[in-house]
Amino acid sequence: MSQTYTPPNTPLDVLHQDHELLIVNKPAGLLSVPGKGEHLADCLIARIQAAFPEALLVHRLDRDTSGVMVFAMTPSAQRHLGLQFEKRQTKKTYVAHVWGRLEPKSGTVDLPLIVDWPNRPKQMVDHENGKAAVTDWRVVRYGDGFTRVRLYPKTGRSHQLRVHMLAKGHPILGDPFYAEGEAQNAPRLMLHAENLRLRHPDGGKGMSFSAKCPF
Repeated sequence: MSQTYTPPNTPLDVLHQDHELLIVNKPAGLLSVPGKGEHLADCLIARIQAAFPEALLVHRLDRDTSGVMVFAMTPSAQRHLGLQFEKRQTKKTYVAHVWGRLEPKSGTVDLPLIVDWPNRPKQMVDHENGKAAVTDWRVVRYGDGFTRVRLYPKTGRSHQLRVHMLAKGHPILGDPFYAEGEAQNAPRLMLHAENLRLRHPDGGKGMSFSAKCPF
């Protein structure tokens, strides 16, 4: 991690809680799970388990990404939700500010990704050895030097949205790994997990959870 880890000291923002699900709005700058070493011990799962000891991890968001995350309240719910993510049955919507003017107003990035070993945790496009990664995008509006866009990942690769936007020539503003020059000038990584749709582990009912974009 390049910069010093100073996670935000904000209270838990619980969006929904029942006997199987816990939905939380993760703040930007907080790890989902602990990193290596005591200085990276503070993370969302640790904070959640302090309040909900039975809560279990299902998926992750990057440290600098904010937004909707689901945790399971029972081992069976964890398995059920884990399978939904694995089989790409969940639907995720992100809001991002990307550098420059993204055109056309909608489209799809279909570029396979692999870890960039010498520079990990960075990822890179690799047509021979990469794993399939697909992202749909839709422009919301054009700003001064940036584009506000909704991103709909069809797969769940590490750093997928960040690398796919970079590959389009429009890195996400404030990205410590992939943005350069003017594109780095932002108060944070301008990426927010706005909405998550999934099926409830108890009965399979479709549910949708949203967290308002903070930028």
